[in-house]
Amino acid sequence: MPSAAFPRACESCSAPTSMAQTTGPVLGLDLGDARIGVAISDPEARTAVPLGTIHVGQPPGELKAVAALVAEHEVRRIVIGYPLSMSGRSGERAHHATAFAEALRAVVDVPVELHDERLSTAEAERRLAAAGVTGPGRRRVVDQTAAAVILGSWLDAHR
Repeated sequence: MPSAAFPRACESCSAPTSMAQTTGPVLGLDLGDARIGVAISDPEARTAVPLGTIHVGQPPGELKAVAALVAEHEVRRIVIGYPLSMSGRSGERAHHATAFAEALRAVVDVPVELHDERLSTAEAERRLAAAGVTGPGRRRVVDQTAAAVILGSWLDAHR
C-alpha cells in the first residue's frame, strides 16, 4: 500500500474516473531514467498508440516537453505509470512517479493521474518481439510501447 505521505498516488491508482470527464486525447507516460515513453489516445479515448519519447535531462525540461505535447495535441488528461512492486508496495520509482506527477500538475491545466504499471515493460517487450522488432530498433521504441500499454490499461479500466 502506498505511504500516507503520498495520498494522491493511492487515490489515483484506485479511484476510477468517468470517461465522460475526458473528451479529447489522453496522454500516457512511462517514466524511465534515460527516456520518458509517450503514448496518446484517439479523441474518443478508445485506443492508445505510441507517440514518441522525451529524453531525460535537466528538469524542468521534461515538464516543459510534456506541457508542449498537451498543448499541441489538445490533451484532456495525463496518465503516468505508477511502478508498484508485485506485492503492491511503493518503492523509490513509485515515489519518483508521485513527485513527477505533482510537479507536472503545477505546469499543466489538465488532470494528472497515476496508474498501476506492473508488468507494462514486460508486455511491451512481448509485443515488440511478436512484431519482429529486434536490436537497436527495439530499444528505441520499448519506452513508448510501454506508455501505450499503460495508457491502454487505463482506458480499459475507465470504460
